Amino acid sequence: MTELLTAAQMRAIEEAAIESGEVTGLELMERAGRGVVEAIFEEWPELSKTSGWAVVLCGPGNNGGDGFVVARLLKEWGWEVEVFLYGDPQKLPPDARQNYERWAGIGGVEPLDGQLEPSALKANVIVDALFGTGLTRPISDLGLLMLDLHDSQGLGAAMEVAQRPDWCPVIVSVDLPSGLCSDSGRALRTPDFVGLPAKLEAMSCASDLTVTFHSKKLGHTLADGPELCGRVVVKGIGLKVFKKDGCVSEVHAGSGRRGGKESTSHKYSHGHALILSGGAGKTGAARLAARGALRIGAGLVTLAVPPAAQMEVAAQVTAIMLQRIEGADGLTQVLQDERLNALCLGPGVGLERAREMVPAALNAKRATVLDADALTAFADDPAALFTQLHENCVLTPHGGEFTRLFPDIAEKLSAPATKGPAYSKVDATREAAKRAGCVILFKGPDTVIAAPNGQCSVNAAVYDRAAPWLATAGSGDVLAGFITGLLARGFAPMQAAETAAWLHVECARAFGPGLIAEDLPELLPEVFKQLNI
Repeated sequence: MTELLTAAQMRAIEEAAIESGEVTGLELMERAGRGVVEAIFEEWPELSKTSGWAVVLCGPGNNGGDGFVVARLLKEWGWEVEVFLYGDPQKLPPDARQNYERWAGIGGVEPLDGQLEPSALKANVIVDALFGTGLTRPISDLGLLMLDLHDSQGLGAAMEVAQRPDWCPVIVSVDLPSGLCSDSGRALRTPDFVGLPAKLEAMSCASDLTVTFHSKKLGHTLADGPELCGRVVVKGIGLKVFKKDGCVSEVHAGSGRRGGKESTSHKYSHGHALILSGGAGKTGAARLAARGALRIGAGLVTLAVPPAAQMEVAAQVTAIMLQRIEGADGLTQVLQDERLNALCLGPGVGLERAREMVPAALNAKRATVLDADALTAFADDPAALFTQLHENCVLTPHGGEFTRLFPDIAEKLSAPATKGPAYSKVDATREAAKRAGCVILFKGPDTVIAAPNGQCSVNAAVYDRAAPWLATAGSGDVLAGFITGLLARGFAPMQAAETAAWLHVECARAFGPGLIAEDLPELLPEVFKQLNI
């Protein structure tokens, strides 16, 4: 897995490299600026074949220093370059000041204020090097400028550079679009703008390209980040790759590698999942989960149905087995069979049935996924659920369910971000996992998965992995089944949640528009084939 860094973690990596003598800060700045220019020409090769016009907006910190390097390198390429500086050049950090002086020897620097209208300058490229990962406050004094940057893209934002009107430059951000919190992906807002859309509240502009260094930051994948960053490119700047304590992992293709089975195994080697169904007319969600568990490789899957739903389910399933279970005593009796090693409760089970069955299931201490109704059933008293949970549980709330279980945490997450580093979805999920004492998978395009020990990962269905078709009824039930099937196969809860979430997105991407929940399990064989497993 790759690491998603906070601003502090990135700063610590850079400082360690500088203190060891491995590299100087000035060298890092030069490499960063060169990486930005390389990324621009790689993204838009036609720009490297002409002498264009660039406007570079530099801020008062090292992000501005990167901007001066970009300006100098573009000038050396033959471009016309205008540079604007926000702040006093005498107060720039030493390395940024040195690059300011190098640029000042070959070009001019104009002061930057909110009255500047970049779109009126007719540039081919506008480089946002105002504020990078270190931003901790809203930049309301540059609000009009940020809005102009956003508006300058207009209807041409999706066009190729060669087709764009003169008034429509490409916008390239260094590290992050200014106004975005590096740690949370949330737009930093002033109290005066609370209640307006995020881009207006933050006075942040959406970029066509964001160039970051060494590793992506949390803000690139969480909350508003994907919408504001455009395409994100990571450029190496010669730093050693090592894992810092507390890093968040980004789930990637390797997470699905254990999907195959050994040639010498048999069905009993891969576990037996039990999935509780709702009553008559409410069995569809559980059947989706069961199909997902079976497709992902559980050796056997049984649907536990109340008597009234037995005929309905029997008419719908074949490879999935049936077990008639009416109440908690019946579940307790069935779970005396220790071969039943993974449970799923929630999809379509109904609130009353969930309140009755969840305690019996948790008392059996099997690997257990709680989803949907099994979470909402305890909305009035979440603590009653938490006291029963154990380390082999996985909770899979969406935003509403998360709010019902963790109202105080959700309140912090939904509060406007007025300073950085802002409270993030990663912070919220980690806090929830610690409180619940088990793995939490907080669903969304930026799905965050956390364990009680602080281990955390993000399965981001954004940028090239965007899968908006997952916003369809029943897709969450299939995900719960995927996790349950992997738990039955012996995956640890954290690994099961990560792997299932990644495969869930890949199945959606393999199908594309028109996806419905029933399609997801049927795409697993194709995804596994692509992974060569």
